[in-house]
Amino acid sequence: MAGPPTRNDRPGFDAAAIRRYYDRNTRAFLRYGHGGGEGAIHRAVWGPGVGDRQQALHYVEDRIAGVIRGRAGESGSVHVVDLGCGVGASLCYLAERMPMRGTGITLSPEQAAIGRARIASLGLADRVACRVGDFSDLPSDLEPADVAFAIESFVHAPDPERFFAECERLVRPGGALAICDDMRGSGDTRAADRTLRRFARGWHANTLLTPGELRSMAERAGFVLESTERLSAYLELRQPRDVAIAVLIAPLGVLPRRSTRLDPLIGGTALQTGLAKGWIDYDLTVFRRTRAGAGVS
Repeated sequence: MAGPPTRNDRPGFDAAAIRRYYDRNTRAFLRYGHGGGEGAIHRAVWGPGVGDRQQALHYVEDRIAGVIRGRAGESGSVHVVDLGCGVGASLCYLAERMPMRGTGITLSPEQAAIGRARIASLGLADRVACRVGDFSDLPSDLEPADVAFAIESFVHAPDPERFFAECERLVRPGGALAICDDMRGSGDTRAADRTLRRFARGWHANTLLTPGELRSMAERAGFVLESTERLSAYLELRQPRDVAIAVLIAPLGVLPRRSTRLDPLIGGTALQTGLAKGWIDYDLTVFRRTRAGAGVS
């Protein structure tokens, strides 16, 4: 039985397609998504100690903040790169709380424009930048990173091996790479296969690895596993709005051949089903960069 995208499959969406996806949908994500005024496009995580929605939206960033503090030198300042930064909300949140410099990379000019306006409005333009670029082909003038992270962007990578090769060049030896994203869970049935493919198509996901595949790929690129946290149990599933959307799109059946504005809704509904059934897991994984490499020139 065929499965969802893995590292061995031909990618379904190139950089141009993913750029169009976010150029088209970002403002709707910000307006109608769960992030509200926080600018967060990623999911709320109601982990231990979380008391309200604002804390839930920043749970992953707070965990990454701990990783950053662990890499701070005598000056306390580190360079942090957000690989797939959206509108720069995560970097802004972190930069307001610690003496770091941040660079965000996004394929979407629309996201970059919103991100730059956000950075300027918060008075962070001297320490935070939002750049248009591809995390699978990083800008040649990008400063090496003490910490790099990717929140819900790794699944878009057409070639995950290439992603890790670029991270090997980017992250300094001893630095850290954090990936928070969907991983392939258990289940090998027709229903699981159908759901995962609808998720992949609707959310323009190219790569859905198992945790073991992710670790092996990272190790080959010079990273060693530091920690993995399974966050699936802390996500909001089957909320009233999500149930209503699922009912409305159910008559659509399979996705049309061409991408539509309904893709995010169809993909999001499939994701909810996959998480509830254990066919998809949501993990935060932190790697440490080990061996010296060529570095970003």
